[in-house]
Amino acid sequence: MRNQKHTAIPFWRDERVLQVLGQVAFAAAVIFFFYILIQNMVTGLQRQGTTLGFSFLQGTAGFDIAETSITYSRTSTYAQAFLVGLLNTLQVSFVGIILSTILGIILGVARLSSNLLVRNLSAAYLELMRNLSLLVFLIFWYLAVFLKLPRVAEAVIWPGQIHLTNRGVGLPWGLPTETFETYRWVLWAGLAAAALVALVLHYIGKRTGKPPLTALWALLTFAAFAVVGWFVLPGAPLTLDYPSVQGLNMVGGKVVSPEFMALLSGLVLYTAAFIGEVVRAGLQAVSKGQVEAARAIGLTGFQTLRLVVFPQAMRVIVPPLTSQYLNLTKNSSLAIAVGFPDMFYVSNTILNQSGRAVEMISLVMLTYLTFSLVTSWFMNWYNQRAQLVER
Repeated sequence: MRNQKHTAIPFWRDERVLQVLGQVAFAAAVIFFFYILIQNMVTGLQRQGTTLGFSFLQGTAGFDIAETSITYSRTSTYAQAFLVGLLNTLQVSFVGIILSTILGIILGVARLSSNLLVRNLSAAYLELMRNLSLLVFLIFWYLAVFLKLPRVAEAVIWPGQIHLTNRGVGLPWGLPTETFETYRWVLWAGLAAAALVALVLHYIGKRTGKPPLTALWALLTFAAFAVVGWFVLPGAPLTLDYPSVQGLNMVGGKVVSPEFMALLSGLVLYTAAFIGEVVRAGLQAVSKGQVEAARAIGLTGFQTLRLVVFPQAMRVIVPPLTSQYLNLTKNSSLAIAVGFPDMFYVSNTILNQSGRAVEMISLVMLTYLTFSLVTSWFMNWYNQRAQLVER
């Protein structure tokens, strides 16, 4: 054999070395770009006599917030004001995600109904809502619906003493009594028992291959603790306080502002249309053979949907459903259009008073990023469980 002399490839021609050098050069260019931006920003702030920092959040807010879930006044700090807005955003987003999911599932299933009227009505709703501008819809919903409700003196009263007025919706509300603290521990015990029942039923379902109604039995367990605790205690933990009209205002109960109702209902009606399409696509991704096999062994339509179709459709539904949850959370920033004091609304007020634009915008961006990451993490975790169920 003839010995062949191999010459080493120069590093400037080695593809592996060139790939590493290219990545390093790109990373260095990105870092340098952001360095220039930050340096220009710091220089501009110094010329104005200010420096970056969040110590201003301890200053006095000096403005009122119409709706608060914690103690707040004009003498509170900017940090407390931001916390009020943050909690309002979480409240709208959490309730909105639950309600839009329920409505979206109903619309998605109705879109595939064998009933011609139900199918066409669902299709018309989905097409209408998905082609509207959310901002325009929220403004219309607020001005044309909730602000057009009767005045307080002419309130429309629904069964259960629910008052509908242009000042808000009055709802019966529970006021804590002396036994409420004890009842709270009963509820915590019921929650622990419900979690235990869910784990046991999940284990039984994996062993037998016949998934029981885990969520239903867990809910019934919690409800049993709540009902038994209510009647066992010497006094009722809550007393219902009903709203009533006094002069030009409503007193008693819980008065939900028209701004909150307009924002929440608008986000739910809008997002549910997209969720309905996601559900429809997921259900249609399941082969018809699965449905026919389920019917062949005697399963009812509801059992087929719950035990066969939905478990397989979830792996298609969950990824785009995550995007819709994130969209709803971020779209809540449009609350400023209807005057609801969410996080963006309050942050904008703080920005105008303090002049700290960079810090406030960064804080808002970081908060929304945190919301998105937490929601994505939870939905990815659930998606993995849904895929395991399918296998």
